[in-house]
Amino acid sequence: MRIEGMMRGRIAAGMVVLVAGGALAACTAAPTGQEGPAQATTYDCESGAPIAQAFDNGSEWAMCWGVDPDRGLVLSDIRFTPAGDEPVLVAEEIAIAQLEVPYDSGENTTYDITSAGFGGTKMQTLTETECTGERVAADIPDIGDGTYGEIKNREVLCAEVVDGGLGYRSGDFGEVVAERREDWQLSTISKVGWYEYVTQYVFGSDGIIRSDLGATGDISPIDFSDHEHGSAVGEGDSAYATSHSHNAVWRIHWALDAPGALAVEQYDAEDTGEMGAQSPIVEGTLERIDHPATAVWEDRRWWRVLAPDVLNDDGHPISYEIELGRSDTFSFTSDRLEHGDAAAYDVAFTNDDPCQLLASRNSLTSDCGRSVHEYIEDSADDQLADVVSWVAVGFHHVVRDEDQSPMDMHWQGFALRPRDLTAQRVAVPEEREDLNGELEGDRADWYQLDDAG
Repeated sequence: MRIEGMMRGRIAAGMVVLVAGGALAACTAAPTGQEGPAQATTYDCESGAPIAQAFDNGSEWAMCWGVDPDRGLVLSDIRFTPAGDEPVLVAEEIAIAQLEVPYDSGENTTYDITSAGFGGTKMQTLTETECTGERVAADIPDIGDGTYGEIKNREVLCAEVVDGGLGYRSGDFGEVVAERREDWQLSTISKVGWYEYVTQYVFGSDGIIRSDLGATGDISPIDFSDHEHGSAVGEGDSAYATSHSHNAVWRIHWALDAPGALAVEQYDAEDTGEMGAQSPIVEGTLERIDHPATAVWEDRRWWRVLAPDVLNDDGHPISYEIELGRSDTFSFTSDRLEHGDAAAYDVAFTNDDPCQLLASRNSLTSDCGRSVHEYIEDSADDQLADVVSWVAVGFHHVVRDEDQSPMDMHWQGFALRPRDLTAQRVAVPEEREDLNGELEGDRADWYQLDDAG
């Protein structure tokens, strides 16, 4: 099924009613696991178009989407409704904020967001080969490649629900409960130079958000060097494709139902060097990051953005944890030139400023800073409240023979995991609804007997 149109409209899970060119264009689809149209709920977008998806477990995601000439796919007003609960405005906006590709020989660096852009003519029209789900159209102006002004309505967004694998299984308490998870994938493809990048966001039926950048296309035919800076491809040892990095940063402007009243905490767990009865003693702490700052990843370290005054049914502040995956930590070339060798960060936190949209080479205005480091320097004494997270994930690409041609997809990214967003797991099985906190009564007796025997 295809959905066409853009701008403001009404939306319910699985139902999109969009205003396009002054005429009302509608496309209705039953949400996953339901047999008819969902009951419509009002969802207006100040910019872009609304889109939503309901899941078998009763949860739902809804948001607005649009295409920025530089940043490509931009998601805004992102709301998650846990099964049987009220909607939560999770984030004001999520988008990529820079992609730098420096080559190890030192001969070349590209800034694919600020020099080329992921939108305009760089954003590719999708076919059923690239997207087996719904292909959603938008008005895309011809910006880039020397063309300006013409606007074309093209199918550039892929929206599809996929099987996310086993969500949970528990065989305790004399019964087995198990369920597979569903993931809603939203993606676009942008061709920049020889590379083709997939911007993908995955919204899980359990509230998890994954942000990923995939790369395919072809290795650069002009970037060849030597064995110290590259890898041999083709016959013999004569052609060394230069190794290079894909340095990406994403910008998340948080809301958590309390826009402008948020906080940031860093968790660390330290081995005390002492032994308990059966294991080493490890102490964990959460410490508040009060002011704009950068941070680097270490073992057993993570960060969360929380709404201190918005509590779940257990009385705990709702939050999302930033969960870094594998990353080759990096410093942007421009950051290193301006701020020295110690300019690397894995996560940074600032307050929202509408002109601070890019992690480096920010050029929207002359007085709001050129990079995350400058944003922090200019606001170092401010209290973090209207929180923006900058998440940096690097991938060092040492070319293989198999990369010719075209390259297999390779991915880099991170996850945003709900922490205390709900008092129990999202869509808790009926058999486990009374399990919250320490075990009591028959449950505790059963478990002790089972554990003993």
